[in-house]
Amino acid sequence: MFKGLSPINYGGREVWPLIEGGKGVAATNHMSSGAWAAAGGIGTVSAVNADSYDPEGKIIPQVYRALTRRERHDELVQYAIDGAVEQVRRAFDISNGKGAININVLWEMGGAQRVLHGVLERTRGLVAGVTCGAGMPYKLSEIAASYGVHYLPIVSSGRAFRALWKRAYSKAAEWLAGVVYEDPWRAGGHNGLSNAEDPLKPEDPYPRVKALRETMREGGLPDSVPIIMAGGVWHLRDWNEWINNPELGQIAFQFGTRPLLTQESPIPQAWKDELTRLDEGDILLHRFSPTGFYSSAVRNPFLRNLEARSERQIAFSGEAAGDHQYQLDVGVKGKNFWVTKGDLMRAREWFGLGFTSALKTPDNTLVFVTEEEKGIIRKDQADCMGCLSQCLFSSWADTEGNSTGRLADPRSFCIQKTLQDIAHGGPINDNLMFAGHAAYKFKQDPFYSNGFVPTVKQLVDRILTGD
Repeated sequence: MFKGLSPINYGGREVWPLIEGGKGVAATNHMSSGAWAAAGGIGTVSAVNADSYDPEGKIIPQVYRALTRRERHDELVQYAIDGAVEQVRRAFDISNGKGAININVLWEMGGAQRVLHGVLERTRGLVAGVTCGAGMPYKLSEIAASYGVHYLPIVSSGRAFRALWKRAYSKAAEWLAGVVYEDPWRAGGHNGLSNAEDPLKPEDPYPRVKALRETMREGGLPDSVPIIMAGGVWHLRDWNEWINNPELGQIAFQFGTRPLLTQESPIPQAWKDELTRLDEGDILLHRFSPTGFYSSAVRNPFLRNLEARSERQIAFSGEAAGDHQYQLDVGVKGKNFWVTKGDLMRAREWFGLGFTSALKTPDNTLVFVTEEEKGIIRKDQADCMGCLSQCLFSSWADTEGNSTGRLADPRSFCIQKTLQDIAHGGPINDNLMFAGHAAYKFKQDPFYSNGFVPTVKQLVDRILTGD
């Protein structure tokens, strides 16, 4: 066992300060989280469009039959509640009374509050805590406390926690079980980079976590309330100076990427195989997500295609003005697109290469795509089921009018479609593949040599040695 690491008290039980990161759509389920808890840690069921099963144990495909987005959104919320409840119950059974089971939700997912109420109502006594990020989850504390469940907000700065604490969390302090510090440069999935931070210049997490602890102390929280370090965590020996450090108080560690490559991990084999082939730099921090957040994923052909699409982009004016004196004559129908001479030449070149359709963006630009891509984009936008509280790609908003009031953005993509597809065996090159920036270590770590894939118990035991 790694020197200095000792169990913590979590919800009245003793657990290792090792938390399984709750990864999005169907990438963390009952098998992985139940096994993580059974190994003495805190397993995390993803409550984001989790899978349900038919009487034969087969996954029920999430098919949307309603004609309107609002009705499809209601279908989505019901799928999400039923799936998460099923996953929690199964995970609890697998845990065999050991460790603890958390659920993870994204605050910016469509119907987040309805889903949270629906799941916690039907899983009383099974869920120890709720982790929640992707946005500012002010109501998280109130909802969790009403069910006697702990809550663990995910933040990327002390400033974000201060805002949450002052506005809401100080009123339910006794249910705050920990604060997850998610490194916005190194974590997989959606990242909490602010406009003041440079995506190309990662900052050392230590001063940021120290500042978070100081903010928590200002609020009167004891040092026994752990800060959970998430993002870039691989070997515990790399964090030796953090453990039992009086400046930081109690520290726990969240593992998001490493649990993907275990026998119990529900992701398809092709995804697991790809993880072992990644090199440093193969994970891209990008801004194509329809949430508007930065996010980190494998820079596969799917992501490269989005990069290339945005590069085939020109600004236009509705009338001849300034440098925009040239009427666009390719990719558009109508005469109200005035561009610069250089952009006209570029547009004609793209057209000649087969990118024959120009689609308007909310920023008065045009992106050039193939006719086939245009058809896919338009169909995906029409099929929207409101999986986010606000979606750049479809203009859906979880509000009375169900619209963001902005033009749908063809530079983005349907995140629900691609995450469901890759999680259930769809082609790994044609879908978004989330991963943390340390994923290249699968290829380098001798633990995984000769194609070895550990059980969750073997992984937790390995982590506890410092490796």
